[in-house]
Amino acid sequence: MKKIKTDLLVIGAGSGGLVVSSGAAQLGANVVLVEGGRMGGDCLNYGCVPSKALLAAANTANQVNQSDKFGIKAEIVDLDYARVMSYVEKKIAEIAPHDSQERFEEMGVTVLRDYAKFKDPKTVVVGNNEITARRIVLATGSRAKIPNINGLDKVNYLTNESLFDLRKSPRHLAIIGGGPIGVEMAQAHARLGVKTTIIEINTIMQGYERRVVEPIQKSLINDGVNILEGTVVDRVEKDNSDIKLHLSSANALVVSDLLIAAGRVPNIEKLALAEAGIKYNELGVVVDRNLQTTNRSVYAIGDLVDGPSFTHTASYHAGIVIKKMLFGLSSTMQTIHIPQVTYTDPEIASVGLNFNDAVKRFGNKVERSCVNLESNDRAITDSKTEGFVEVVLLGRKVIGCTIVSKNAGELISFWAFIISRNLKISNVNSMVPPYPTLGEVNKRVVSEYYAPKLFENSFLKFYVKVFQKIFK
Repeated sequence: MKKIKTDLLVIGAGSGGLVVSSGAAQLGANVVLVEGGRMGGDCLNYGCVPSKALLAAANTANQVNQSDKFGIKAEIVDLDYARVMSYVEKKIAEIAPHDSQERFEEMGVTVLRDYAKFKDPKTVVVGNNEITARRIVLATGSRAKIPNINGLDKVNYLTNESLFDLRKSPRHLAIIGGGPIGVEMAQAHARLGVKTTIIEINTIMQGYERRVVEPIQKSLINDGVNILEGTVVDRVEKDNSDIKLHLSSANALVVSDLLIAAGRVPNIEKLALAEAGIKYNELGVVVDRNLQTTNRSVYAIGDLVDGPSFTHTASYHAGIVIKKMLFGLSSTMQTIHIPQVTYTDPEIASVGLNFNDAVKRFGNKVERSCVNLESNDRAITDSKTEGFVEVVLLGRKVIGCTIVSKNAGELISFWAFIISRNLKISNVNSMVPPYPTLGEVNKRVVSEYYAPKLFENSFLKFYVKVFQKIFK
């Protein structure tokens, strides 16, 4: 057994672990990075990158199918699913060098490719290596949650880790789960000509108001997606080469492929956390506001921590633990300024509190300002007028924003910054956005907030009349 001593041991080479490793190494710390799977983790290999590449291909196909409304007659003469998936693979390969073992070794990081488990509170075993570290960061991410469905273990189902390995187009794809992953993959496959069904035990995109979800639901239906809400899969069985789903509220469904998108679970089983005195539960590792575990030498970040499970959350967590571990600076974890985006057409993006949650917390002090995209000239020229921007305010402080629109994920960054800096809506008033852009709605929503306060103010109207008479 080879013994290694180091300043910092990072377990997991996903987005969070890579940010911690690169930052610490470049600041002069001795770093060991451990990864039992692929460098880059879930986001690069099975999540954000391949799913967005697939959506890009699917939306291109949709643009061709919708070209007639622009006066352009076009048709898809060949849609090659294998080539589409090869395109996805190519995009992963283009980004992979940034997350590669070679790049991090060039930074001075020692990279070990195996799974890690604790031997004691300060010692971790990785293959034939026994590592003792002053500080340890757990960044092992999450994986697809597999529901307890009778017979599911007897069929070849897909998760996000296997979906992008397909090279033959599904004849009929069923997706269990109507959350972000489920609806994104449903729309992508429907636009690539695949018969697609979503099966959701509740309603799709739970957690959002129905008026937020309605444009996405309408778009999915227009794309040909069959949505079965309030439906439970009671039993699954093989049906020759197909898969038969027995449903609670509909006839049995026979499909060629089945994708499980029913949530995520943290990757903690291999770590032997009990040996290190680290508390955990079904939601992940228990941490304080500095992301320290019950073992004060160990930190946990990203999907291992209960809260928003996004790549950018993991990167944010990485910054917190670097400050704490390397400089002794406390940087309390917050969640209100972390945006979330579902990359459907139209996209859903949000940050902070929605109106209903804000009212529950603060009562009738809460206000909102909303602008529909129908009033935005760029949305009109692009024929993308479905959606809105809504800002939630406490006094004049911005505490939340929800956007449904094309490129909502790009628009939400503006409001994420406003909330992160505790700015008031008046701080936006001097901004001059370029015309014509979708970004104008961010300024327009401010104008809509002030309009009744200005134009329905009797004192101001009186003042203007007097001013005009005095200064002729």
